Amino acid sequence: MNQYLYKLNLIERLCSDESWTKEDREIITEHFNHLVALTEKRVALIVGRTNREYEDGFGIVIFKALDWESANEIMNADPAIARGIMKGTLFEYNIALESLTVSESE
Repeated sequence: MNQYLYKLNLIERLCSDESWTKEDREIITEHFNHLVALTEKRVALIVGRTNREYEDGFGIVIFKALDWESANEIMNADPAIARGIMKGTLFEYNIALESLTVSESE
């Protein structure tokens, strides 16, 4: 399996809190649940977003796929991309170093 990353950016219309509709928020819930499922299947390795809002904020999904075509299909199946509220950019990616998860108390 190869590693890939897709970067997520909100569409311009959603760059203010007031412009979000009920449907947009429902899509975000679908998007999150989709990423949970990919993580549980061990397809998604790392999922997260920056703390910056809107124009310069973004999310990433680092995941495994057989090849570029499969990776592109995985990215485009994300409900936020498929339903048009986020744009995705796909990259080949290789995790060079990875730490073990450590509990907060350590």
